[in-house]
Amino acid sequence: MAAETPLSDRLDDDDYPAYTMGRAAEMLGTTPAFLRAIGEARLITPLRSEGGHRRYSRYQLRIAARARELVDRGTPIEAACRIIILEDQLEEAQRINAEYRRAANEASGGSGSGVGVGSG
Repeated sequence: MAAETPLSDRLDDDDYPAYTMGRAAEMLGTTPAFLRAIGEARLITPLRSEGGHRRYSRYQLRIAARARELVDRGTPIEAACRIIILEDQLEEAQRINAEYRRAANEASGGSGSGVGVGSG
């Protein structure tokens, strides 16, 4: 059914692998070697076309842009990749924590005003 999905829907999908390596490198102002390096560091894993060519999504390009920003500031590529992975893990943990707080507040019948909740 994926082939029946309208092109406009696929291009709006952040995870749709719409960009070739050359186009992705051009958009980021970097080289294909940089994209290969962050792939080898397992920061991003591009999908492969039927011909075996790397294809990148908009989400992956945002991650690659963050890596380039850190590398441009002098951070070694391996360290930049680790920093981004840790940032992503922290963001996810904070999202889960916020969900738990909302659920706990609803379970205790709280109004969400924060009254009686310690700020720790």
